[in-house]
Amino acid sequence: MSTSYSLLEIEQEQYISKITISRPKQLNALNTKLIQELSDALDEFENTKETRVLIITGSGEKSFVAGADIKEFMEFTTTQAYQLSQKGQEILFDKIANFNKPVIAAINGYVLGGGLELALACHIRIASKNAKFGLPESKLGLIPGYGGTQRLTQIIGKGRSLEMMLSASTIGSKQALDWGIINHLTDTTEELIQKSIDLATNIASNAPTAISKILSINKLVDKQQQQGFLKEIELFSSCFQTEDFHEGISAFLEKRKPKF
Repeated sequence: MSTSYSLLEIEQEQYISKITISRPKQLNALNTKLIQELSDALDEFENTKETRVLIITGSGEKSFVAGADIKEFMEFTTTQAYQLSQKGQEILFDKIANFNKPVIAAINGYVLGGGLELALACHIRIASKNAKFGLPESKLGLIPGYGGTQRLTQIIGKGRSLEMMLSASTIGSKQALDWGIINHLTDTTEELIQKSIDLATNIASNAPTAISKILSINKLVDKQQQQGFLKEIELFSSCFQTEDFHEGISAFLEKRKPKF
């Protein structure tokens, strides 16, 4: 690739490109710089014939992506929060969901909040048994802001999606497999990467034009769902500067249980 990235490690072999998110000290948490780098990498992969399938994973065994970098936006106004959610969805999460090549999430460790939303935007998800899934935003006085309210419901249904969001609890990889969040489950991180590469190799051996057209059909959404994404941005930003938000963030930073 022509671009150099500070938060990503890029590997390319036999039509398969692998992006490893590398912020291990922050458990690979999403910040604006990381979101922009992922977006730029997608732009490079989109039109290159050397890439037919893309794998996204996190560095280390502790975390795929442990959520958004809360310290970055804790002082945001409602307007800034709206712009954060809108831009993030546009340049990364929607871009992955509408990508013209298959994107596989290889999930290791924590996949929470924005991290789960990143995985949900991918076309296929594979996890190792140490993975922990959750949308814990309500503990912070927030709601998911990167498409999670829409994509999780689409994938596992309304009842289970609401349970995860309302309880803010995490589930293990076996339950995630049973519920349909992930396609495959492996014992170790090494097996996770190999399983992802094996599946990517299988997909890459098929006709690229046919693969692209399958994805084009699959990404069609009705008008109501498009409205749902817009409503999520609006309601996410409206949570900022509320008493619940300030208490949730304070409790998180002080490592205590919030008192709502």
